[in-house]
Amino acid sequence: MTAGRPPIVQDGPDVLLAVRVQPRASRNQVVATGGESDRQGPESITIRLTVPPVEGAANAACRTLLADRLGIAQSRIRIVRGETSRNKLLRIRDAEASTILARLRSTD
Repeated sequence: MTAGRPPIVQDGPDVLLAVRVQPRASRNQVVATGGESDRQGPESITIRLTVPPVEGAANAACRTLLADRLGIAQSRIRIVRGETSRNKLLRIRDAEASTILARLRSTD
């Protein structure tokens, strides 16, 4: 994730979401840390996955977990940077940053 840039950014009709993926975790989980104020977004977002980072399994699990958590189709989530890295930049098509933030916080 880029220093000084929030992990959730509105980019036209889409949202850019910067995340850190932790494969081989004990359970699937989305963790947003920092940003205690209602108006302020989280400082970082970590996605913990039980699958290993082998042959794209972690990328697929990341998209599946986020789609379920956000209540959207997986096809709306695309990895734009970090296919083979733990730090990823995701593009969520046709979304509002405020809605994404609210849904991420709703099940914390």
